[in-house]
Amino acid sequence: MPHKVSLSRLKLTDFRNYAAASLSLDGRHAVLTGDNGAGKTNLMEAVSLLSPGRGLRRAAYGDITRVGAAGGFSIFAALDGMEGEVEIGTGIEAGEETTARRLRINGTPAKTADELTDHLRLLWLTPAMDGLFTGASSDRRRFLDRLVLSLDPAHGRRASDFERAMRSRNKLLDEGRFDPSWLAGIEEQMASLGIAMALARQEMLGLLTRLTEETLESSPFPSASLQLSGFMDGQFSRPSVDLEDDYAAMLAESRYRDAGAGRTLEGPHRTDLIVHHREKAMEAERCSTGEQKALLVGLVLAHARLVGNLTGHAPILLLDEIAAHLDENRRAALFDLIDGLGGQAFMTGTDRGMFSALGDRAQFFTVADGRVFG
Repeated sequence: MPHKVSLSRLKLTDFRNYAAASLSLDGRHAVLTGDNGAGKTNLMEAVSLLSPGRGLRRAAYGDITRVGAAGGFSIFAALDGMEGEVEIGTGIEAGEETTARRLRINGTPAKTADELTDHLRLLWLTPAMDGLFTGASSDRRRFLDRLVLSLDPAHGRRASDFERAMRSRNKLLDEGRFDPSWLAGIEEQMASLGIAMALARQEMLGLLTRLTEETLESSPFPSASLQLSGFMDGQFSRPSVDLEDDYAAMLAESRYRDAGAGRTLEGPHRTDLIVHHREKAMEAERCSTGEQKALLVGLVLAHARLVGNLTGHAPILLLDEIAAHLDENRRAALFDLIDGLGGQAFMTGTDRGMFSALGDRAQFFTVADGRVFG
């Protein structure tokens, strides 16, 4: 069983609809119930900001601060983490630029948000993700990269460096500055980073596929068959140095075409995640809404198990409205599966009764009008 990473305290100041809120947690799962709009998802969003990035809503930090607050917002969490007990504080202050947030770990300023992955890994599933299989490829790519990031913390840095290099190349092409040596240097950097990104995605999918195949009979949810499409398809069994050379050559040959298009047309930023319902041998986008939801739940929970197996530490799960639209038996099976992962999960719903099958495995909180009651 992986080590259990769990929050023991969570404090918010001027965060969304909370002027101030404090939760004392005992390591069990946390169930947050209340009316729609009470602030349940806001609490989950606060926890999601204990990971790199902009959290489960991907909101601009300036929009997170409570309306009418004099300053910025702050989040404080104490947890039993991957390296022992730790205290994490993050937020923005009044008048600050809101493109970045401050982060302190045990009272010391962190150099980058990537340091958070030394202490916990977070995965989430929200109603906004229900259209993942039918929506834009960029949404699936973002979902894919969060899965990779929870296994390979360096993936986020590679992706941001690739985007920065690509923007530089696009700008040079847009300005008509076709300096061969300058462009070649940028394209070599893009090739190195882009192939590393693609290989990390392929590796994660391979590991997840093998785990899914090993647990087919024990899962109450349909299993997903996964593949990537849109960038150097079928070539990733070759040496990485050859892949880098080929991608750099591809970029060099497409300079005028990319200049005309106003963007780089080939690269890992064009990859799409293709999902099939394994048992039905059907594309996920053609499945019913209920089947798509079940596929997504099964995929996220399988990945949570993979993270626990590979890191030795179970991830914290944020499952917003997870019990909605499930019958009683499917809910009970879901809760058993979540509990069997060995970690802590935060779950929300409007009806406490939907979580009765959890019994004493969970702590229950009521959320109302920006306040939390234990």
